[in-house]
Amino acid sequence: MGSGITAVVLALLSWLPFSTPASHVINRTFSVCTAPADGDAACSAKVFGDTSGHVHPAATRPAAPPPGMNPSQLRTAYGVTVSQAGRVGIVVANDNPNAQTDLNAYSQAFGLPTLPACKSTTQASCFGKYDQRGGTLYPFRDRGWAFEASLDVQTVHALCPTCRIDLIEASSASFNNLMTAIDRAVTLGDKVVSMSWGAGEFSSETNYDSHFNVPGVSFLAATGDSGYGTLWPAASGKVVGVGGTTLTLDGTGARLAETAWSDGGSGCSRYEAKPAWQHDTGCSKRTIADVAADADPATGIAIYSTYNPYGNGWFQVGGTSLSTPLIASLVAQTPAISQAGVFSALYGAAGSASLYDVTGGSNGSCTPAYLCTAGTGYDGPTGLGAPIGLGAL
Repeated sequence: MGSGITAVVLALLSWLPFSTPASHVINRTFSVCTAPADGDAACSAKVFGDTSGHVHPAATRPAAPPPGMNPSQLRTAYGVTVSQAGRVGIVVANDNPNAQTDLNAYSQAFGLPTLPACKSTTQASCFGKYDQRGGTLYPFRDRGWAFEASLDVQTVHALCPTCRIDLIEASSASFNNLMTAIDRAVTLGDKVVSMSWGAGEFSSETNYDSHFNVPGVSFLAATGDSGYGTLWPAASGKVVGVGGTTLTLDGTGARLAETAWSDGGSGCSRYEAKPAWQHDTGCSKRTIADVAADADPATGIAIYSTYNPYGNGWFQVGGTSLSTPLIASLVAQTPAISQAGVFSALYGAAGSASLYDVTGGSNGSCTPAYLCTAGTGYDGPTGLGAPIGLGAL
């Protein structure tokens, strides 16, 4: 009887709080877009939730500043204190009906110039929205992709308040439609094209690379938010692959530290040839990424959105969908806007004071280790590092 009672007591004790519990981690990061259909691209935006694991918008007119990085903090952190005129084309899928009104609210909240609607293809410092044919027959609406569009547009405006922004909405997330939208951005006159989306590599991807072979235009793409692993079009040797970091600021708003974001993408392409300007030895083909910037949703940007899956108000958003338009907005303010010029400037600036060498953090396990672990010099997750001003772009 005594031994039986002892066994019962010991069994009960194993369930008491002082026994070692299974860890319970609340997820606070959520993908904005739903899983894509086979052969389609997915957007790379991620929203940061509360401590209960839910996403709730902050008040439309908060008494305190909205959550997330503000334009002044980002410009200070990346050393961009004076805005130069520029032009950025943002390519997304589906329609955001409130893109301009949300941008206007964002501008007013942070004291940025309010961009008027573009009346011509040559007008500067304005906001234009087009379908993939260059008209105004906008595609079906999608709340996830609309959130992506707001993130892209507001990020570019935050870093380049005087830039013209063209939002080109593809009819769907298929690569055929997205490539049509990219061609339209070029036709409109955009010199920098930002693509915060992608898909896992596929054997026919190089057939699309001709869309990026445009003299005088630079193309930038997100490396993805799923950790170590490659994504196209960031894998294309004609596209600047933008990785992700976790950015920490000091009390003055200056960069205190920057490490590789654990969910940012990187790797060695399966199909894309090694570009002439890339010299790392652990990958015989194209290595991803080239450069990086803030992407961790926990250190993400404040975005205002009224057309998304979560409600109206302010959100803290990240993903390489943040780092990509951030870098695009910087490239748009430099003289070396051509594709060859940007790669030459970036790789020519390796180890210089124009780049913050990200040496900490990783996005997984791999061999050789530099493809997934940040270290001195070039590495996969953060490329050559994060910009300090415009000198490396």
